[in-house]
Amino acid sequence: MNHLLSIESLEADQITALLDSAALLKAARGEGGPQPLSGQTWALIFTKSSTRTRVSFEVGIRELGGFPLFLSKNEIQLGRGEPIRDTARVLGRMVHGCVIRTYAQQDLVEFARLSGIPTINALTDDEHPCQILADLLTIRETLGSWEGRKIAFVGDGFSNMTRSWMWAARKLGFELVIATPPTCAPPQGFLNDLNAPGVRITHDPREAVDGAHVVNTDVWLSMGQEDQKDKEQEFAGFQVNDALLSRAAEGHIVLHCLPAYRGKEISEETLERHAASIFLQAENRLHAQKAVLVALARR
Repeated sequence: MNHLLSIESLEADQITALLDSAALLKAARGEGGPQPLSGQTWALIFTKSSTRTRVSFEVGIRELGGFPLFLSKNEIQLGRGEPIRDTARVLGRMVHGCVIRTYAQQDLVEFARLSGIPTINALTDDEHPCQILADLLTIRETLGSWEGRKIAFVGDGFSNMTRSWMWAARKLGFELVIATPPTCAPPQGFLNDLNAPGVRITHDPREAVDGAHVVNTDVWLSMGQEDQKDKEQEFAGFQVNDALLSRAAEGHIVLHCLPAYRGKEISEETLERHAASIFLQAENRLHAQKAVLVALARR
């Protein structure tokens, strides 16, 4: 593995290897383990704001012996219109790896191609692979496995999160049911290319949550869509709350990648009742991303 650009680009054994590594790194945290990034500087280019992603990558790089160099778009020439291809060819000569959080997936792909250094997708409009790895780690820790489990997602059916979830279901073979308004459903062409029999789309949240072992949700308006208030109105009836969860399997967990808009995609009471799994999920960003960094470290 030279980069982490998407869940789509990974094989099942790569995903499970990363999760195995994350579990070992988590168990050994604070014990002064190997430092594969010793002497390395990793750039973090963020054109989208972040709490969990930035903190977990900065801490993770430091714990692995490296030095994180945070670069917002307003601090470098990208903010003045320099093409990503020029930024890539400059940074590729100066740093050892790059973590990018941006809008266009193609910018990430172009950076990886031209920089010649390991590149990690820290979120694009197409995918959020680091979050999915953390979510899978959380499922494995709390439920033992995703095998034989039903995973439900309630919300936008074609966001970066749901696209990543669909690719994970295709790679790992678990059941995934997405409840989404008709206007937010994945295009049929995407589903044809995905070719994942275990992935189903419904417009009824109750159908998705019936017997589900994992109930997942996210904000209705993704970053950059905040002005699309008409879209938000389409999600009436799609809130994850106690009434909806009464249909889920016994011992189910609730996931939310955060930040959460309490009272919209999830009720205040439900979020607090399931805070243990949601904030374990947030913590696991650190361990999953450390596993990715170890896998990409050039020695």
